[in-house]
Amino acid sequence: MTPSPSNGAPSAWEEGGPERLYVLTGGRGASGRRADLDLITLVVARAAARPEMQPEHAAILRMCHWPLSMAEISAYLKLPFSVVAVLVSDLLRDSLVEVRASVRMEGIGDPELLKAVMNGLQRL
Repeated sequence: MTPSPSNGAPSAWEEGGPERLYVLTGGRGASGRRADLDLITLVVARAAARPEMQPEHAAILRMCHWPLSMAEISAYLKLPFSVVAVLVSDLLRDSLVEVRASVRMEGIGDPELLKAVMNGLQRL
């Protein structure tokens, strides 16, 4: 157990030190679904938080009443993306959240065509 600092400064545990992050994830890395999750992946809750849940899981469910990106969740929880990816993967495995993958630029088309369309729309 980490002793409390005598000068009132937050301990490494409170600041998201490696011990806390290890405990939050149970020492696990992100599962195979991690590849589907990136910073702009949207997450929306499909169920309500339950009292027996880990506090971070419950917080994700409460905040994702409306779709939020993984980056927003990470910022609100003040946790690294890799930890949030593990937590969201847990919720995804239990069908408590739904994720929507980001749109990839490869599928959009020719950038020159998009510029021409944008220029045409601006002239209207």
